Amino acid sequence: MKKRSLALFLVATLSMGTLIGCGDSDKSGDSNASGSSSESTENNKKGDKIKIGATIYKYDDNFMSYLRRGIEKAVKSKDVDLIINDSQNDQAKQLEQIDTMIAKGVNVLAINLVDPKAAPSVIEKAKQNDLPVVFFNKEPDENVMKSYDKVWYVGTDSKESGVIQGKLMIDDWKANPEWDKNGDGKVQYVMLKGEPGHPDAEARTQYSVEEFKNAGIDTEELAIDTGMWDAAKATEKMDAWVSKSGEAIELVICNNDGMALGALSSIEKAGYNIPIYGVDAIPEVLEKIKADKIAGSVLNDSKGQAEAVVNLAVNVANGKDPLEGTESKLDDKKAVRVPYVGINKANVNIAEETYK
Repeated sequence: MKKRSLALFLVATLSMGTLIGCGDSDKSGDSNASGSSSESTENNKKGDKIKIGATIYKYDDNFMSYLRRGIEKAVKSKDVDLIINDSQNDQAKQLEQIDTMIAKGVNVLAINLVDPKAAPSVIEKAKQNDLPVVFFNKEPDENVMKSYDKVWYVGTDSKESGVIQGKLMIDDWKANPEWDKNGDGKVQYVMLKGEPGHPDAEARTQYSVEEFKNAGIDTEELAIDTGMWDAAKATEKMDAWVSKSGEAIELVICNNDGMALGALSSIEKAGYNIPIYGVDAIPEVLEKIKADKIAGSVLNDSKGQAEAVVNLAVNVANGKDPLEGTESKLDDKKAVRVPYVGINKANVNIAEETYK
């Protein structure tokens, strides 16, 4: 019985993180083991390979699924091993995963936080083991970033996405006067927000609408609520709004493409045709843009961000300048910012190129 218990313990321990070598992944996008943990640790001791320990806040987030695949692809050109985990939107689980990765001998942590407020806990674990940390996609507070000299961030300028989405909508509003259904010269809109308090959600919500005001176009908010970045939750919210306001809705503004797809499902079910805008420009939405079912999105360059995460992680793990061999730049918040691009039917090919 003791032997059997020990075997079960070892199996459970080895299952907690997924190890892939420089290039091993299956067709589904999930990572495969390239060797046992003990083998990889031994290689690390010999200085053969850098080992990156990474987490994704949840694999089934539309955008993060592409960013994860981008990271897995980016390591193929590097002599590194990657341990990558699905934190399943559970911060406690993510912290446990980080402990396990540290125990497996990673040289650098690449962390997509479940909750940005947990950054100090991650940094404390890294400090205790003298490990560099590269946060990505969810940005910690500036004071937290300053608390450790071996921490960096890869992401975007949250305000920029809102501004670009706003300008995209304004150009289309002006080009399509029939969108003003009641002819009052005012945009009646509903807004699907992401996670409350998330910097991207707050900035996209504020600046997308603010651009209308800057352009001298009046707006009227018919409804606003969080869809938590989720398509199913967005459909549920949109169902209620369509039932209440129906034809009065002239525009649907979404903080991400997952919610844009959820809103589209509701609107099509109700038989309406209302312009929808998202952020991320994921392939599923690009197809809807080409089919005139979604009006536009803002490209959140998952490929560019993935490459920046891997390049930065490998450099700092090797004790090099964070940006060595790259064209990236660090801002005063120790962050690499990957620019956004407004996407509609006229330039959808720009977004499609990033997924090739």
